[in-house]
Amino acid sequence: MNFLDRMMVISKREAEERKRMLPVENLERLIDDRPAPPSFGAALSRKGGVLKVIAEVKRASPSAGRIRGEVDPYSLVDGYRRAGAAAASIITCGRYFEGSLEDLKSASNVEAFPILRKDFVSNPYQVLESRAFGASSVLLISDALEEKELKRLIALALSIDLEPLVEVHTYDALAKALFCGAEIIGINNRDLKTLEVDLSTTERLIRHIPEGFAVVSESGIKTSDDARRMEMLGVDALLIGEALMRAEDPERALSDFISEIILRSCANAGSQPDLVVRRKPK
Repeated sequence: MNFLDRMMVISKREAEERKRMLPVENLERLIDDRPAPPSFGAALSRKGGVLKVIAEVKRASPSAGRIRGEVDPYSLVDGYRRAGAAAASIITCGRYFEGSLEDLKSASNVEAFPILRKDFVSNPYQVLESRAFGASSVLLISDALEEKELKRLIALALSIDLEPLVEVHTYDALAKALFCGAEIIGINNRDLKTLEVDLSTTERLIRHIPEGFAVVSESGIKTSDDARRMEMLGVDALLIGEALMRAEDPERALSDFISEIILRSCANAGSQPDLVVRRKPK
């Protein structure tokens, strides 16, 4: 069994355990008591401006091991907000990543700031959890879900004011995501089956995404040169985790990174070459 399949099994089992302690009706009451979250999709819109950044809280990963020990999700996410991030990503998976739903709950207390819940989501209960614990968006992995499941989870998310980020790594997964109604596409440069990273994945897939869809490039983006490459491909936002979490001061590291993006964008204003990839009309 590859890594992705194994994690989907683990995550589903953990969700079933949580469901026994916090039934669906309890989640629905929590959702009813929460106002609509800030829009994740609106936060990612470039509208002719510079690249947006989704900054991640990531204690550990299967490929890198422990990245950062003690983490206060609220303080870290509030720092990301001050540094200019458009949104934050919270990994809630415990196995290999050392995350939890409490991290999501804490981070969602940062006022008017959209939060993406990242986990290996396979069922409606996890989507409801995401909204109940304060997320604006939930990650759905197209490669890991059957067409009927993906369509159902996207529809459920939208019905409770979540704007799902549908992650793809292959053309078939992208075609499935678009057919099932995804509006925000995350291109993961990391193959979750082998854990290998290749930034050219974004270049291969973005040409097949019509204009009008928000596109996020995920994994492997570490330098302003990487960011410039993604900008020239027409990407709307970058999801960055490990590079920030390894920094002595993540807020300062993010602020410097965003400043570099802005400076390079301004320097190229008026003389910016054509996009490397032309996307087809929606």
